Amino acid sequence: MTWRDVGARAVRVRGRFRSLPPRAVDGGLAVLVAAAQLWPFAARAGVGGPWSGWGVLVVLGSAAPLYWRRKHPVPVLMVSLAATSGYDYVSHVPSQPVWYAALVAIHSVAERSGRWVRHTVVVTTVLGSFVLASSESGLRMSVLCVAAYALGRAAASGRVHAERLERERQAETEKAALAERARIARDMHDILSHAVSLMVVQAEAGPVALATDPARAERAFDAIAGAGRDAMAQLRGILEVLDPDRAPGPERAPQPTLADLPVLTAGSGLTVEFAQTDGSGPTVGYPLPGGAGQRPLAPHVETAAFRIAQEALTNIVRHAGTDRARLHLHWQEDRGIVQLDITDDGAAAGRRPARSLPSGGHGLINIRERARSCGGTAECGPRTDGPGFRVRARLPLLPPS
Repeated sequence: MTWRDVGARAVRVRGRFRSLPPRAVDGGLAVLVAAAQLWPFAARAGVGGPWSGWGVLVVLGSAAPLYWRRKHPVPVLMVSLAATSGYDYVSHVPSQPVWYAALVAIHSVAERSGRWVRHTVVVTTVLGSFVLASSESGLRMSVLCVAAYALGRAAASGRVHAERLERERQAETEKAALAERARIARDMHDILSHAVSLMVVQAEAGPVALATDPARAERAFDAIAGAGRDAMAQLRGILEVLDPDRAPGPERAPQPTLADLPVLTAGSGLTVEFAQTDGSGPTVGYPLPGGAGQRPLAPHVETAAFRIAQEALTNIVRHAGTDRARLHLHWQEDRGIVQLDITDDGAAAGRRPARSLPSGGHGLINIRERARSCGGTAECGPRTDGPGFRVRARLPLLPPS
């Protein structure tokens, strides 16, 4: 057996010991101390026995109070010391120091009492050991008392450290839970806001086109149905995350990525002009990540980019009063980022600048939080180069391999 095996076994034994009820531990400790102090009575019975029964009672009187050492450490120490001192005045007993119970009690006082109480107790105990015993026995008792006190303080420090680590672990767990709840809330907001906005817009356009352009009306109603199905599928995936006992269904889809932008823009109810640029120049259309000179994004960054684009397009549908938008991806390898710009030109002439759709007021906050959660930034506000609104997000690329 190697030293590593011995250490592992010791850790397992200590873990099992700590899992025992405190009362059981203290009761077992009292029995162990009593057995150790009574052993000379049995071992030397044929040499000097029979021994005095009072000696047995004194030993039991010093050990039994250890059962209450956690709740009443100072009284337990006083009773144990009194019994220990009384052993020297009982005749016809084995010659032995009856110190074990008192040392355990001093350890408990040092571990569980306040500063002034434990300082007073240890000083009193050390001085009393010199008064009630010979100089040699008093010195030994003093050394043992100081050692027991030091071990008790070490145990107290370890317990405080363990409690602090446990509090920090609980705080981290709660923080992670809050972050996860916020992420789920953002996902539900983005999914429902985009789907409902699209359905309202298409539902308004469908009846108007029904008499003049039946094909357009049919496309509008298909878009409504498609938006509803997509929202239901994504919400089902979120509910499966919230309910881990629920078996994942076949409808559960992976998290969206930049490769899903064509589907997003096609179903947005807008005419979206897409472009992306990198070191080799502009590209119009949808040849998304993976081209020359483009590093991939981390999965959570891709999801954040998709959700930011989704929320920005939803805001255009809700508030811009236009049917056109632009989505531009700019891969900046030298800066290690990809920049996502979603813009519109504002309301067309003679058209109302906003649709009559309610707003939760959290869309722009969600955009900034999504960017920040993956190490990026986001800016939202009116365009400075003309009418309309701009959402600009800068998200980190994966480091070069």
